[in-house]
Amino acid sequence: MNKNTPILVTGATGYVAGWIIERLLMQGYIVHATVRDPSKKEKLQHLTEIAKKSSGQIYFFKADLLTPHAFDEAMKACEIVIHTASPFVISNYKDAVKDIIEPAVNGTINVLETANRTTTVKRVVVTSSIAAICGDAIEIEDTANHEFDESHWNNSSSETHQPYSYSKVAAERKAWEMAQQQDRWSLVCINPALVMGPSLTTATQSGSVELLEKFGVGTLLFGAPEIWMGIVDVRNVADAHVAAAFSSTANGRYIISGGTLSFLEMGKILTQRFGYRYPFPHFTVPKAVFSLFAPLFGQSRKFVQRNVGYPVYFNSKRSQEELGIEYLDIQQSLCEHFQQLLDDGLIKKRG
Repeated sequence: MNKNTPILVTGATGYVAGWIIERLLMQGYIVHATVRDPSKKEKLQHLTEIAKKSSGQIYFFKADLLTPHAFDEAMKACEIVIHTASPFVISNYKDAVKDIIEPAVNGTINVLETANRTTTVKRVVVTSSIAAICGDAIEIEDTANHEFDESHWNNSSSETHQPYSYSKVAAERKAWEMAQQQDRWSLVCINPALVMGPSLTTATQSGSVELLEKFGVGTLLFGAPEIWMGIVDVRNVADAHVAAAFSSTANGRYIISGGTLSFLEMGKILTQRFGYRYPFPHFTVPKAVFSLFAPLFGQSRKFVQRNVGYPVYFNSKRSQEELGIEYLDIQQSLCEHFQQLLDDGLIKKRG
């Protein structure tokens, strides 16, 4: 691809987007980066610094995900659109449909309608989630090889049960529906597991930060529920987006997962690296006991019933064979991420 042709990356200040932009700039590309407020220079500084050290260029554009035509200017002349932006999810939402699901779907519609109007666009890469593949862990019992692959869709989440996961399903389904209604641009969806590893900025908000904060402050000290999670290094996720953007043969969905760890395994790995001065979990809590306390952790008893005690595994062979992803060690990613939270002051250093 001609390096004078710009590439659009939405949600540029995000955790994954930062590493995607780093890869593109280092390869000498021009990046059109959309952000909520370009005047907040301190939030863009890490990207500006990377651009200075690279042979690429970055231009910032103001674009609100839910404002019609907000992406028109940023997408001009682009052949590749990498759509990572997703609505900011508030945990204390009042109405799941209005606060979580509709913004996720409408944001996708807004970006893809702009792609339909922008005649230069040939490839759109959308950041979806493993949550669009698997909702409740119990679904693994319905899989042929006791693992999820790209053919699976999350059919268990709903507006009332795991609405955040449901928003990921609804947004990705809408993307495929819109892709099939035209034939100029092709769509590739990236479905990462829980993303860990170093961030390029201290301002990152992600699900993994919330989880690691729980480990760091002792929320699980008296026992971890038997929950397993697919985990992947953020740099692998960025590489997958870039490969999907440039590969003419990339198609469909790609699970991006470096392996599975339970909460207890995470606790043991962190203890080996950081010692006993942090309140990591060292044993599991029985399912029946966790069910009693689940509402205190913001989880329903239905969630406990359908997710505790079911190890989950994800088949990421397609991403290795077609996108060339060589997975980094997720134990190392976990430790690097926890170390960064300590360095950034999000978790208090001890000892």
